[in-house]
Amino acid sequence: MTGLAPLFGAVALVMLAGLFSAIDAAISTVSIARVEELVRDERPGAPRLAQMVSERPRYINLVVLLRIACETSATVLLAAYLTERIGLNWGLFATAAIMVVTSFVVIGVGPRTLGRQNAYSIALAAALPLHAISVLLTPISRLLILLGNALTPGRGFRNGPFASEIELREVVDLAQQRGVVADDERRMIQSVFELGDTPAREVMVPRTEMVWIEAGKNAGQATSLAVRSGHSRIPVIGENVDDVVGVVYLKDLVGRTYYSTNGGRDTLVGELMRPPVFVPDSKPLDDLLREMQRTRNHMALLVDEYGAIAGLVSIEDVLEEIVGEIADEYDADEIAPVEDLGDKVFRVSARLPIEDLGELYDVEFEDDLDVDTVGGLLALQLGRVPLPGAEVQTHGLRLRAEGGNDHRGRVRVGTVLVSAVEPVEDENADA
Repeated sequence: MTGLAPLFGAVALVMLAGLFSAIDAAISTVSIARVEELVRDERPGAPRLAQMVSERPRYINLVVLLRIACETSATVLLAAYLTERIGLNWGLFATAAIMVVTSFVVIGVGPRTLGRQNAYSIALAAALPLHAISVLLTPISRLLILLGNALTPGRGFRNGPFASEIELREVVDLAQQRGVVADDERRMIQSVFELGDTPAREVMVPRTEMVWIEAGKNAGQATSLAVRSGHSRIPVIGENVDDVVGVVYLKDLVGRTYYSTNGGRDTLVGELMRPPVFVPDSKPLDDLLREMQRTRNHMALLVDEYGAIAGLVSIEDVLEEIVGEIADEYDADEIAPVEDLGDKVFRVSARLPIEDLGELYDVEFEDDLDVDTVGGLLALQLGRVPLPGAEVQTHGLRLRAEGGNDHRGRVRVGTVLVSAVEPVEDENADA
């Protein structure tokens, strides 16, 4: 071919490849439920589209084959045109550069975006031509799939890797639009779909908020901690938080302390604890839920990639990821960051940064502190997760934890009452 014919041929093939790319995106997007509705509405081309959707892998493979054929042919024609004009080396280089940009923008992004935006219009228009082409080229595409599976390590896909599954979310959305499924039910179903993409660490109780007890404590102390914290299962630690040796259940504690004459002080927690369950913090929630159901376990300890305890997750946390947060009329309203009570006494949020607390009392905190919030500072000085009523003194300040039951009945510290420590030593010096 001479003159401008190769250039015009390349442009035509690029446009045709873009068309096939748009058709590919459209076929992959349409759902059977909406196509059946189009058939009932007697839309032109809908019966043919329904047949095509029922054999979706066959037609997607065909469209991909046509797109690749057009794209490759366009590259050859463009190379022939440019090498004739600017030489072999520069012609090949220019062809590669032009086709990379063209394939990404003109064949890839643009047409596929249009295919998804106008999926049903494009699919309806392409149904009849694709059916005619498929009679001739489907055997070739199937032969190429068999060849590709033979050359690919492992077990290949019978219908090829290009085939896509029906979008179940579209079916749910359609049911919601037609009043079959309520809006909250639709959100719940969508949450179930997303469980497999959600790791356990996103719903866990972090390590800093874990309530735990040492193995050397007695059953009476553990029972008191369970009642105060609102937890029915408490991790039992050995040397430190990373050394979780078991889990003690409230029903086991009550069974031992209720009939005891000394309140369970003669029974150690280590004697009542049960074996802990450890899972990686990257475990998908759907797998974790199935495992909890199979093992009849309601709490698991999450381990990060370094082998340290990252937090814990209960079956309630997983279920709330599906049904959403459950709030009632007793839930506390949003907490103000700082509330001035007068006489240099402040009620602050437990999440208030310690830098903001320092500005209230002209106090500078060390840069090497391992905490960032007032609640973290309280826990650091206390040596454990604080409960309402816990009180410490640090940096000339008195911190008293305040809180109550959350929506699950668990005790949480929401605010901290802060006041300046009176300089008692000055009075002794005057005397």
